Amino acid sequence: MAGNVYLTGFGAYLPGEPLDSEQMARRLGAGERGAALRARVLAANGIRTRHYALDERGEVTMLNEELAAEAVRDALKDRDLPIESVGMLAAGTTQGDLLVPGFASMVHGRLGGPAMELLSAGGVCASSMTALAAAARAVRLGEHDAAVVVGSELVSRSLRQSRYEGARSTFDAEFLRWTLSDGAGAAVLERAPRPGGLSLRLDWTHVVSYANERPVCMSAGGEPVAGQTWQDGADLGEAVGQGLIRLRQDVKNLPALFRLGLREFMGLVRAGRFRPEDVEHVLCHYSAEHFRGEIFDLLRGADLMIDERRWFTNLHSRGNTGAASIFVMLAEAWQTGRFAPGDRILLIVPESGRYSFAFAHLTCVDGSVEAEADAARPGNAPAVDRRAATAALSHAERAVSLPARARFEQAVRHAVPVAATPSPLGRPLPEDGDAVRWTVLELARVWGDFERQVRAVPLVRRIDTHTATLADYRRLLLHLRQQVVEGGRWISRAASNFSVELFALRSAAIKHAAEEHRDYQLLERDFVAAGGDLAEIQGGRKNIGSEALSAFMFHQASQPDPVDLLGAMFIIEGLGTALALGWADSLREQLWLREDQVRFLAYHGEADDGHFAELAHLLREGVLDAARAARVVRTAEVVARLYTLQLAEVDA
Repeated sequence: MAGNVYLTGFGAYLPGEPLDSEQMARRLGAGERGAALRARVLAANGIRTRHYALDERGEVTMLNEELAAEAVRDALKDRDLPIESVGMLAAGTTQGDLLVPGFASMVHGRLGGPAMELLSAGGVCASSMTALAAAARAVRLGEHDAAVVVGSELVSRSLRQSRYEGARSTFDAEFLRWTLSDGAGAAVLERAPRPGGLSLRLDWTHVVSYANERPVCMSAGGEPVAGQTWQDGADLGEAVGQGLIRLRQDVKNLPALFRLGLREFMGLVRAGRFRPEDVEHVLCHYSAEHFRGEIFDLLRGADLMIDERRWFTNLHSRGNTGAASIFVMLAEAWQTGRFAPGDRILLIVPESGRYSFAFAHLTCVDGSVEAEADAARPGNAPAVDRRAATAALSHAERAVSLPARARFEQAVRHAVPVAATPSPLGRPLPEDGDAVRWTVLELARVWGDFERQVRAVPLVRRIDTHTATLADYRRLLLHLRQQVVEGGRWISRAASNFSVELFALRSAAIKHAAEEHRDYQLLERDFVAAGGDLAEIQGGRKNIGSEALSAFMFHQASQPDPVDLLGAMFIIEGLGTALALGWADSLREQLWLREDQVRFLAYHGEADDGHFAELAHLLREGVLDAARAARVVRTAEVVARLYTLQLAEVDA
């Protein structure tokens, strides 16, 4: 009886180091004649780095089959599954290394392992999704317990300058030359979810071609006319000289591809396959950043737009790897902890070859919960486990990595994409009295809750998973400024309400208030350096979270001897010392920001270490008794919740 299919392991392989645009041009070879055209294409596609299986001299270093085999091994390693467990290999690519035999055969030969069913899916970008659909059907029917799907491309060897000599190159050829790159991505499919961890249940696939009504849009090899293909001349040299081997993209017809894609999208919604508002993640393959805007405009016009913040792409850092792109994307999203149980994921791959579209819908599930649900479904008797013998043989080897794997899967289950940081205060000291010891331990608990809440905020998740945009960063600065500008005011008010018995706290507050003026001015300069308008950030208003946080801080600061504000300092300065520098580094890397654009976050990541040393000293100044300690911890809890609300409201 047909059952469920789960994607249980993911892998990718990108050859060589990431290359920027200048390095790319040197690898492929680029004359001055096409420099303006190259700059135009690179500006439109938005790709900052990509990978090539070429050395510095432009010589090929690997085969396409090797890229694919490496991605498969990576996926099997992620699942901790031996190749002997695989019953089917389905591979998609645009161009294999050899004309004959099929690409899957060559990948199988490279991998080794047992005899297995093979499928070589031809085409362009959607070929890997076609392979996924075929492998899923085989697993769903019970023909195999496990299958592997891989998409792979090694196109760089066809993009070298030597292939572009002779007949003058056209924009259609140059567009692909400066857009495509090498890489491979793979996924493991099984009849059961990953034990004790997360899996992606494959709910459905939809693959359709419009070749019956549309002309060729992307091609290589000449024209589809007898006598005019690359094989019809007197020799292959003639075909090369005429430029028939070059890949070409009819760029002017791409808008028609997107309109057809919208029609398919609408048809799936009308058929009840999914609802746009229910989708938490969209992974869509598109060849250039320029086309992202066109796709969004069409969806908005049809009132079918899925919130832009739910779209994930790594086009900017991984490049356009064709048939591999969707699985390279999926592997990165999986490995950075983007998915949580219950999340619904929509994969979309438009293919311009002769207008094809591939969709898939996935649901993230917890292995133990899903296994119980599967067992309860009528007709789902336990299947014979053909992997038992292999699993027993390799059990000892796999057990070595179990603790690390378990920790990773636990982090993913809680949707925390990076490792949690310890309390900035650390642990109690041996000489601490009861009140201080209790306070330090309780603040560590508050910190753990606070960090989990902050990491779950969509904006922070995008920063942590390298999917934030420049607009995200500017919005963050704009919203933070409205709260930071009042920091010096409530700290000054607190200073005026400390009695002479708490002179150390009064002095610390006065000093800190003076520093706060520098903070918001630094923040404003970062905003302007990142492309923002000074009048906009100075004229912004506090969001709901900032309003609540500021009101609470002013209220507490107005009380006699507001010792509990040490709890507020713990949260606000703790975020700076423990998280801000990491955010600065992450934003600088993913958005290519300069030092003068992230000074506020970088400064707090460094300066707040000193503030925290001061906080630790103040807590141990003899100001805490049981009642004040309780107030400090309670204020920390409130500020943690309100600060999280402030960050969540940035998107609202």
